[in-house]
Amino acid sequence: MKALFNNGPAHWLGRFLPAAIWLPGYSLSTLQKDLLAAVIVTIMLIPQSLAYALLAGLPAEVGLYASIAPLVAYALFGSSRTLSVGPVAVASLMSAAALGQVAAQNTADYLLAAMLLALLSGLFLLLLGVLRLGFLANFLSHPVISGFITASGILIAVSQLKHLMGVAASGDNLPELLHSILAGMGEINLYTLVLGTAVVGFLIWSRGGAVALLRRLSVSENTASLLVKAAPVVGVIATIVLAGGLDLEGRGVQLVGEIPGGLPSFGLPNFSLTLLQQLMVPAIMISIIGYVESISVGKTLAAKRRQKIDMNQELIGLGAANMASGLSGGFPVTGGFSRSVVNFDAGAETQMASVMTAIGIALAAMFLTPYLYYLPKATLAATIIVAVLSLVDFSILQKTWRYSPSDFFAVMITIVVTLLFGVEIGVSCGVVASIVLFLYRTSKPHIAEVGLVEGTEHFRNIQRHQVHTVPQILSVRVDESLMFSNAAFLEERIYSDIAATPELKHVILMCSAINEIDWSALEALESINDQLQTAGICFHLSEVKGPVMDALAKSGFLDQLSGKIFFTQYEAFTTLRENFTGGEDGNVQENR
Repeated sequence: MKALFNNGPAHWLGRFLPAAIWLPGYSLSTLQKDLLAAVIVTIMLIPQSLAYALLAGLPAEVGLYASIAPLVAYALFGSSRTLSVGPVAVASLMSAAALGQVAAQNTADYLLAAMLLALLSGLFLLLLGVLRLGFLANFLSHPVISGFITASGILIAVSQLKHLMGVAASGDNLPELLHSILAGMGEINLYTLVLGTAVVGFLIWSRGGAVALLRRLSVSENTASLLVKAAPVVGVIATIVLAGGLDLEGRGVQLVGEIPGGLPSFGLPNFSLTLLQQLMVPAIMISIIGYVESISVGKTLAAKRRQKIDMNQELIGLGAANMASGLSGGFPVTGGFSRSVVNFDAGAETQMASVMTAIGIALAAMFLTPYLYYLPKATLAATIIVAVLSLVDFSILQKTWRYSPSDFFAVMITIVVTLLFGVEIGVSCGVVASIVLFLYRTSKPHIAEVGLVEGTEHFRNIQRHQVHTVPQILSVRVDESLMFSNAAFLEERIYSDIAATPELKHVILMCSAINEIDWSALEALESINDQLQTAGICFHLSEVKGPVMDALAKSGFLDQLSGKIFFTQYEAFTTLRENFTGGEDGNVQENR
């Protein structure tokens, strides 16, 4: 079908504005798919945006504001075709924790701080994107992030119990929340509890029983799955009717109340330098967690359609979305998992679906807000509780324990700290745990003594294979780049092997897995070379990669090397072996 836009932009424009890549070829058939996805996501996003504003301690309309301009901004600058941005549970919880430290809820200062938090988050993400620092996300361990999200899911669910029971409670960590809720048990509103519990039960049933029911009615699996996503809207409508018809407000059920209609006003919020300093660190933490969560979702969906995600452009896209949120009365946003999956499953082809979703939310903000007066807060709390159940994943503990105890302890520490001390300290602990885990692993790389596999030119670990070795030759393979964190470990290993082998005359460092040698590691190699030369032992290198060889040549190390550089480990071993065996095989090292 003929494209709706025929004149494509210059290729270079697409590097800075990804929308310029897909917009020129936009067709009517694509428009139809995007429109369908937009309708479904809009229906899903309305109750979600209201609920997550409540979670962040903000007025309900702020959730709508955070679901308009940010979607358009990301559509222009984001690299994912189907990622759907907006308020999400974890970012909302982190926002509430940060904002509670600087202002009281239900005040103008609290809303001002939320807008500034979004702006700071956006500026930080934009800065990382411009500097092309997207790779920094790789330093955050995925198990640690999973642990933090699991703990956050628990905190979110527990924090919403107060709305589900109609009691006054507060707290930033699990002990405080539980103590506060238990203290208010005598004030439980029975109408609120019944209503909230009924909505939770309905939403849980809709994820399983509703799908089975729709299938029995001959509804296709994909259609049934999409219809189930609208279950929160059904709960919203039903409870609004009940609240209005039965005068639940007069029976003590807390309602959302009056929501101002209309679109948000755009402008830079007034702020002080003190407030800026107080929100800087929380903004960075929210940005990091939001980016990691968003990029994970974006990569997963892109892989299904063989599309590509640019990590640096994602920083710019999310940064622009948060800037737009802050300038339009919103709070921090990021890519949502469930919302993006629904957008993808509904057939969205481009970010035009997000633009049309933003239009749908804008229409809701203009015309539907009067009908939300009777919406019980218990309904929104139930929506949040059921939504975050999917975030809680204790299986990560079992998986990491079986595979890597160090990962297990990092996850466990992150979960425990987050639950006991709150999300800010928890995410800080997660970041530190990820860095410590990385440094620990690089500080003790796998180092193996290798020998020649009979009948081949391959060298393998003497602990795992039956190989040929010569007592006068030590062949060592390091399975890691050499850097400041592991240089001393390599020295200790070689000196230990030398002490255990008095007849040793040659040491060969097999460099096939070494991609880089930093200055500290170079000094360690120089020290090893000097110590071996003093002991009458030659130090050789084999299978050195080109960039590493270039770096060593510039340093002058090769001129000081007591031994030789061999192209292959086989060449090194056979050449040196002839000095001791006359070309015959040496000792056979059995499997151990």
